[in-house]
Amino acid sequence: MTTNRLNCLIVLSSAKEESNCMSNSGNSSQSFIQCYSLLNTTFNVQIATPSGRNAEFVKSDEQNRKWLNEFKHKSFSTPISLSSVDPHRYSCLVIPHSPGAVIDLVTDSDLSYVLKHFVKEQKVICAIGMGVAALFPAYDDGNVWSFRRFTLTAISVFELARNPDFATLPIIPEDVIKDRGALYSSTNPDHVDEVHVVVDRHLITGQNEQSTLTAVQNLMIQCNQKQNKSLRER
Repeated sequence: MTTNRLNCLIVLSSAKEESNCMSNSGNSSQSFIQCYSLLNTTFNVQIATPSGRNAEFVKSDEQNRKWLNEFKHKSFSTPISLSSVDPHRYSCLVIPHSPGAVIDLVTDSDLSYVLKHFVKEQKVICAIGMGVAALFPAYDDGNVWSFRRFTLTAISVFELARNPDFATLPIIPEDVIKDRGALYSSTNPDHVDEVHVVVDRHLITGQNEQSTLTAVQNLMIQCNQKQNKSLRER
């Protein structure tokens, strides 16, 4: 039996490298390429950024630059504005490792609207590394963080401390998660850069860039299970 492809929304930062907050903002090239390549095999993928601005990519090697150059010439690479996103159209949401998320996505009201819909409808959300900061603008009525009852991971303080811009970071995701009452999970400090993924109900988080593939694979499994259950119940 043939099933229709589900729609997946990838949210990216549009913060540029010359930002005063971080010299290395934007989105991880490797994390985005892995996300998009894997998701595109199963979903109709749409990219969105604040105001529909072009996404910036960092940490690109020669192979990644070639892939991105080819990708940017395709019509579907043009992002739509987060303000125009109808969250009802999408079955899942993915935020790759995005250092720039702590600059623009962390306070984006349009993203907050999308996230609150996903939480209410228990749709699958996957955020990776610094992209977890994009979950921070979502608040329930009563000014309480929408993910306070979840266990999640994000890039650790030990991993961030190696960044030359550590002292100028506007927020530390690990600290925000703990301050807002959620449970934070990470690898042992002696094993930084290892893959670490936390699945708590419909929320999937990856600690770092290295966790991208495993996190997205978990999202695909969950979406497939939800779709099969929906088909059986018809």
